[in-house]
Amino acid sequence: MKQKLLFFSTSLISLILFSNIVPVKSQENFQFYQKNSVRSYLENRYRNKMPSPSLKDKEEHEPEKLEIPDGQAVPTVDLIVHQDAQKGWNLEIQVTNFKFAPETVNQNSSLNEGHAHLYINGQKITRIYGNWYYLPQLEPGRNNITISLNTNGHETLIYKGKAVEDTEIIEVK
Repeated sequence: MKQKLLFFSTSLISLILFSNIVPVKSQENFQFYQKNSVRSYLENRYRNKMPSPSLKDKEEHEPEKLEIPDGQAVPTVDLIVHQDAQKGWNLEIQVTNFKFAPETVNQNSSLNEGHAHLYINGQKITRIYGNWYYLPQLEPGRNNITISLNTNGHETLIYKGKAVEDTEIIEVK
């Protein structure tokens, strides 16, 4: 009985999540359908850069800014891009007067701790919580890779009207 109930509940959840009504004749058929629906959704989301349904509006819009007042220690960031020996690029993020603090994300903002945002050609790709990030691929042509420093509350750090960020340009053939 438990197995039938579990099968029914996961079938119902899949139908709700993916809004596809497909006759499911066996548990093996359901598992194949569920796995391929999830894979297809994730591949299309990545390929088409669709926003995640769980993202809040705040994340999808221009981030707020937090100006660093004079007299405060000003964080700096230096982006160094290393081509990986096998494929892709390793991004080294050197910071001063700043601490990566994933344990305090979404809490009160501090001028000297938080996380980084990775942008490629002006489009936000992800948050970064440490000094290294592996980038598996870039589009052919000129790519502007930017790292900005952000507070726990997701505000972009600004000093004298300019974002605390660094950009490197990578040409891919």
